[in-house]
Amino acid sequence: MIPRLVRTTLLVLIICKSTIFALQLMFPSSRKISISLILILTLLVIQSCDSQRFYEENRQIENGLWNSKEKAIFNVTITDILTRYNFYINLRNGGDYPYSNIYLFLKTVFPDGRIAMDTIECPLADYDGKWLGSGISEVKFNRFLFQKGVRFPQKGQYVFEVEQAMRVNELKGITDVGIRLEKQ
Repeated sequence: MIPRLVRTTLLVLIICKSTIFALQLMFPSSRKISISLILILTLLVIQSCDSQRFYEENRQIENGLWNSKEKAIFNVTITDILTRYNFYINLRNGGDYPYSNIYLFLKTVFPDGRIAMDTIECPLADYDGKWLGSGISEVKFNRFLFQKGVRFPQKGQYVFEVEQAMRVNELKGITDVGIRLEKQ
């Protein structure tokens, strides 16, 4: 199975190539128009490829040192309590990360003030020590499915607080943490 990003890239390239050819046949002297049209078309295709995303935000960890008291806080407004969402945790780690996994605490504050706490384990390397995730350099991006098909029971503002739970004061090698909600 071809990954989604590769399929999207191939589709964009095919569309661009076809558009260039058609425009060169119709308007052989108007190269600027064809380039502008290709850029607009490419942006539209790329934007439409992520139509399931409802919310996504990432926080950069300063200097790649995540203090145990530092929380990444995300405020999400939910207006539709009937829609189901897939809830993801985004992580970016460098090659200097000293462990093969990471534990996180996720605190959810509901609009009515109730609180839920979860502990999440995210594997960042396989049994041989090879980093998981995508990325060409030492920095790897991972997206972990935390909950599938979740419905939010109340309309209003939800606050999600993510903190590292690795029992060290300063955890090196994590450069970004985030959350993503996709409509199912």
